[in-house]
Amino acid sequence: MQSTHIHRCALFVAFIVTYSLNAFTQDNIRNQLFGETDEIMTEARGKRAHMYGPTSFGKAMEYYTEADEDYKKGRNLQAIRAKLKGAASYFLKAIDACKLGEVTFPLVMAAREDAISAGAPKYSAELWKGAETQFRSAAEQLEDGDVNSAKEEAGTAEATYRSAELEAIEANYLTPARELLREADEMDVSDHAPKTLEKARTLVTQTESMLKQNRYDTDEARLQAQEAKYEAAHAIHLSQKIRQLQKEDKRFEDVLLEAEEPLRKVAGTLDVLVRFDEGFDGPTNQVLNAITKLERQSETIKRQEAEMSNLRQQVASMESRLGSLTEAEKDLQRKLERQRQQEATVAQVSASFDHQEGDVIRDENNIIISLYGLTFGVGKTTIEPQFFSLLTKVQDAIMKFPGCQVTIEGHTDSQGGDAMNQRLSQRRAEAVAQY
Repeated sequence: MQSTHIHRCALFVAFIVTYSLNAFTQDNIRNQLFGETDEIMTEARGKRAHMYGPTSFGKAMEYYTEADEDYKKGRNLQAIRAKLKGAASYFLKAIDACKLGEVTFPLVMAAREDAISAGAPKYSAELWKGAETQFRSAAEQLEDGDVNSAKEEAGTAEATYRSAELEAIEANYLTPARELLREADEMDVSDHAPKTLEKARTLVTQTESMLKQNRYDTDEARLQAQEAKYEAAHAIHLSQKIRQLQKEDKRFEDVLLEAEEPLRKVAGTLDVLVRFDEGFDGPTNQVLNAITKLERQSETIKRQEAEMSNLRQQVASMESRLGSLTEAEKDLQRKLERQRQQEATVAQVSASFDHQEGDVIRDENNIIISLYGLTFGVGKTTIEPQFFSLLTKVQDAIMKFPGCQVTIEGHTDSQGGDAMNQRLSQRRAEAVAQY
């Protein structure tokens, strides 16, 4: 019974391997047949040949589809090659059509992109389909060599795209904004958020005026319509929030304390201690400064990664050119290896601290360990026993960098005099150094 079970398992594995080999062989055959044509088709799509040369691109796809179906049905390979050759020929012809199309149709293409940005395919489907049909007709005429007719038809398509864009702006932004304003009136939002509501109304009016005055310059109008929709929803939210606060009999103090909390959480994530005794400006600047510092550190890391990548490329290039490395190249390789080891060590040290204990970052040649898990009592310099294990991790980290120089910084909060806080910081740093 046992041997039968083993035999079945072995047979199952052998089946999987055989199947994989057959699939690999099929993929190889298809790549050999279709590879070159696939590359040309990808290039054609990238150049938007289906738009600038629709006739040629359509014929190319007919040949390609027939070749693909014949291959799946296992038909004659010679016939498949012939169809792929026809497909490639028409793809190349469509690519050639792109050169003239890009010169002839820049305005209609710009109008088409603007219509897409406004959501015309969804919010103005009928006009969009009409514009697409007109543009295709213009492109077909250009393929046939009738440049004048192509330009005339392109002008018609451009106007239709612009109309579709206007209709989409109305449907996608202005209409929802107006509906939100009507909803706001029904909810008496003006009683609690009049300024925001008035801003939304003004934006709607300005957008309507812009669209009437210059219907072919819609970028600013589209942005204002989006903002009008947002401000209308914003006003409703503010009104609901204020009503809720009134219902709960919240005082201004409660509101301000709630407003402090999100900024406090952000500051805590950045390891920044914030105080609101002088308002929001100070904490906001502290958070922004911390973010700026992180961005600089990120840029430094990216620069180091780029340098390491460049070094790897240099080493790979030299190894490919020479069978053996020169002394200079060997030195470069040794430097690269040392850098790799250092990066691995930093990663190992960083992994030893969880997010509640501390953070490890590399700033050029310096390794900075921020121990926000280590705290002292008010006015105290004695290290409590519960922090010994955390400082042991710091010891272990230092041991991984033989011969390094260590700087220890101690900090206090802003309470007390500067002189006293300076002495307290110094003694706390000395306590950590002594440990």
